[in-house]
Amino acid sequence: MSSPLTLAPWLSRYDRRDFPRDLLAGLTVAVMLVPQGMAYAMLAGMPPVTGLYASTLPLVAYAVMGSSRALAVGPVAIVSLLTFAGISALAEPGGADFLALAGILALMVGGLQLGLGLLRGGVLVAFLSHAVVSGFTSAAALVIALSQLHHLLGFPLVAKEPVPILLEVFRRLGEVQPWTLLLGMAALLLLLTGRRWLPRLPMPLVVVVLGTLSVALLGLEQAGVRIVGAVPAGLPRPALPHAPAEAVWALFPTALTIAFIGFLESIAVARSLAARDGERVDADRELLGLGLSNLVAGVLSAFPVTGGFSRSAVNHQAGARSGLASVVTALLVMLTLLALTPLFYHLPQAILAALVVAAVIGLVDLREPFRLWRVRRADALSLGITFLATFFLGVEPGILVGIGFSLAIFLWRSAFPHVAIMGRLADSEASGACGVWRNVLRHPQARVHPRLVVLRPDASLYFANATWLRDVVERALAARQGVAGLVIDLSAVNDVDAVALESLEELMHELGLQGLEVHLAGMKGPVGDVAARAGWRERHAERAFHLTLDRAVAAAEAALARREATGRA
Repeated sequence: MSSPLTLAPWLSRYDRRDFPRDLLAGLTVAVMLVPQGMAYAMLAGMPPVTGLYASTLPLVAYAVMGSSRALAVGPVAIVSLLTFAGISALAEPGGADFLALAGILALMVGGLQLGLGLLRGGVLVAFLSHAVVSGFTSAAALVIALSQLHHLLGFPLVAKEPVPILLEVFRRLGEVQPWTLLLGMAALLLLLTGRRWLPRLPMPLVVVVLGTLSVALLGLEQAGVRIVGAVPAGLPRPALPHAPAEAVWALFPTALTIAFIGFLESIAVARSLAARDGERVDADRELLGLGLSNLVAGVLSAFPVTGGFSRSAVNHQAGARSGLASVVTALLVMLTLLALTPLFYHLPQAILAALVVAAVIGLVDLREPFRLWRVRRADALSLGITFLATFFLGVEPGILVGIGFSLAIFLWRSAFPHVAIMGRLADSEASGACGVWRNVLRHPQARVHPRLVVLRPDASLYFANATWLRDVVERALAARQGVAGLVIDLSAVNDVDAVALESLEELMHELGLQGLEVHLAGMKGPVGDVAARAGWRERHAERAFHLTLDRAVAAAEAALARREATGRA
């Protein structure tokens, strides 16, 4: 297994013929990233210029370490919202303390992701269910959109939560600033229609240029339109941020949330784009790349970053062949910081808000709840609870509630697993094959054994479900008259712990005292190893290790026949 700390493969074997495509892709993404970075900085409670800082060297850091050639790293809406939610409770947005905590948060996220990458923890993404992520993303998108209403309407809002924001807006509709609303709605309309009908046109740049020119030429600042104002020129100076230890500790839950959510968003889009090209993305290397990016963002007075859906798709469509495309993007953003920041002076904040809203609208998935309800209602319930918790309680409590609920469902399923009552299909119904046993509820034509109860637990056995299995066995035996034995098919059991094994042995002993013949079949290798170490080979060699269900049933029938013969004698 290769070391995860090796540099990205493209650095050692770059094909010069790919340079024109990387150059075009880098330029295209930069055109999107400059206005988006400023908009997402505003969403995070940071000065707009910090969004440009987060779009420079962090992109280079990912390019030299990450495994995806198309992933476009930088500020994204959900991570920006999580940043604001986590820090705003500790410091005033936009203030010096807020900026310092944002840098520390980026360092913490980078440290967590880097550590997980070194420990090969990419597999942890599997523990965050798709239903929870879908519910969280949809709710967070609505929360983000509502958080931008005050920029679109032109007056400050006192309320901070979604429902109070809506109520306050309805009460104060008479205070709407007409020019601000007109600019914001026109920009939003252009962004959405452009995405649909003119996907190759850099519409974010178009609306930024048109909005800035409108304010500058028409004097709309005097009419009440709020603008970005002076944007500091020059590149950021690397420095380690400082903050009180108690504030840093308070940020840990936020850092953990961003580390996982950011990685999940990044790996999802990276794998999606890689699949189109028949390539593979290394989850551990992605963690390292993102971790390094966030460490760099932390020392550049920026905030956490990750791979974004829309920019990555544009990067791929524009033909990016390697991480060099991201390097080109970073260089162009640096050029913007050095020479072009005066052009943003008259940029309306309503335009930046429209960019945010347009970006997150596509994250609201209206079809997924109905699909999950049709396929598996427990997953739809996980999505719904995560959505409601995120919308009404906040982004961090929402994701925690969603994860907690999905884990509770998992534990419930494992503690109360499905146990099938088995019957044997007639040879003709089994296409001539012998020994075909099926769940009688799904195959009513399967015939149960007249004197044996045959059960198949469909889950690994451990301490939490050992008692449940005993209860199922006792109910199945009590429901039949004239039963003389029990056969348990363990072919679906992949693992067993010591407690479940002891409980199963006690069950065999108790049923044996009642005169019932008990046999086990289909024990898999790992389960058989545990049973052997527990001494079952010595105590239950004739009953517990039948290779097939037919052999176990035949052995049970033979044992019953011997008992009856002995009784008659």
